Amino acid sequence: MVFRWLDDRLGLAAWTRTGLRKVFPDHWTFLFGEVALFCLVVLVLTGVFLTLFYVPDATLVTYDGPYVPLHGARVSAAYRSVLELSFEVQAGLVMRQVHHWAALVFVAAIVVHLLRVFFTGAYRRPREINWLIGIGLLTFALAMGITGYSLPDDLLSGTGLRIIYSAVLSIPFLGPWAAFLLFGGEFPTETIVSRLFVFHIMLLPALLLGLVGIHLAVLWRQKHTQWPGGGASETRLVGKPFWPTQVFKSTGLLLLTAAVLALMGGLLQINPIWTYGPFDPTRVSAPSQPDWYVGWLDGALRLFPPWEVTLLGVTIPSPFIPGILLPGLAFGIMTLWPFLESWVTGDHREHHLLERPRDAPVRTAVGVAALLLFVLLTLAAGNDVAAVILRIPLEETTNLLRIAAVVVPMVGALVTYRVCVGLRRRDAALRGRPRPGATRLERNAAGGFDAEE
Repeated sequence: MVFRWLDDRLGLAAWTRTGLRKVFPDHWTFLFGEVALFCLVVLVLTGVFLTLFYVPDATLVTYDGPYVPLHGARVSAAYRSVLELSFEVQAGLVMRQVHHWAALVFVAAIVVHLLRVFFTGAYRRPREINWLIGIGLLTFALAMGITGYSLPDDLLSGTGLRIIYSAVLSIPFLGPWAAFLLFGGEFPTETIVSRLFVFHIMLLPALLLGLVGIHLAVLWRQKHTQWPGGGASETRLVGKPFWPTQVFKSTGLLLLTAAVLALMGGLLQINPIWTYGPFDPTRVSAPSQPDWYVGWLDGALRLFPPWEVTLLGVTIPSPFIPGILLPGLAFGIMTLWPFLESWVTGDHREHHLLERPRDAPVRTAVGVAALLLFVLLTLAAGNDVAAVILRIPLEETTNLLRIAAVVVPMVGALVTYRVCVGLRRRDAALRGRPRPGATRLERNAAGGFDAEE
């Protein structure tokens, strides 16, 4: 009766039938986006649990909980609440670790999904809008990770906040104003924890969920891209229907994703803040590295020479180029890439079929170079650890990484381009090779050699 009443007023039956018949291409590379969505579901559920016990307060208190090594220590109320969550709340530590692992996998799934879209050309017209939304989702996911990582107010996260504060402060003209607006004064401030909390549980989730909804709506309206073959064409979509095939497949992937994250949260320790201790602006833990998704920024700060440029009487601090300009350029190029490619190639047609990476050698070479630079900068975030393990002086390790950050992406791009061109030539030769048992006319049409001629 309820469904009939709703259908009589909203006409849901016809819309539902159309939606249930929607076709989804059946290929494993399309699952990365779903993994990201399901990680977000786990993040929301575990985040609600953690919010019930977390105290966003930087006021100093005396710790007297069950963790004996910190008895009598002066810690922030936020840090104490996370310790209580870890040692006194039932399943609190598991929830913390599941939440943290889900955040890492969430960003990784978004990155892999964007890489799949980039290397297959799925961002071309008419899907530039969803590419822009994807860049926005990645940006908000990074912001969510950074703000959440900083909430425990431990020594490691506090050191990361100090680096962020220094990078923001280095922005010419606007830096001091932006730093004051974000941090509430000169670092460290008592308001930073509460501000991060508001960003992490209210503003950023609202923006993230809103973009996810828009992304899915645009995807539903424009339909999926697909690989050529099997009857697929620019005008014909081939795949499995939303009901029941795709629904059951997605439900299984949701349960599997949640199970794997729960297993990781229960068995793999992550972010043991009690070993780091509370944040103290006079101390820095060593060796200290951030989560993987911001390691490349830390590596850039470590590798970039301490150069300070003076323009029009204004000195630009050394953190500005690696900490602000480099990520700004990176995200700017990623954002504009579909429009730059169409402008350079003159290709303004609609595309609904995907390309293999070899079919676009320049694009693939640029992508490989960017990935190699990202990997090297991430490795540079642990240059001090590498120096100790390899027994190489830190200065030599840093200089080697500086050279590698320039040479390796260039060599990788050149090799990738040559490999893609070679694969395309081989494919062209295979397409032109006559089939076994072909007539002389067929061999000549395919460009084959006739022994009788």
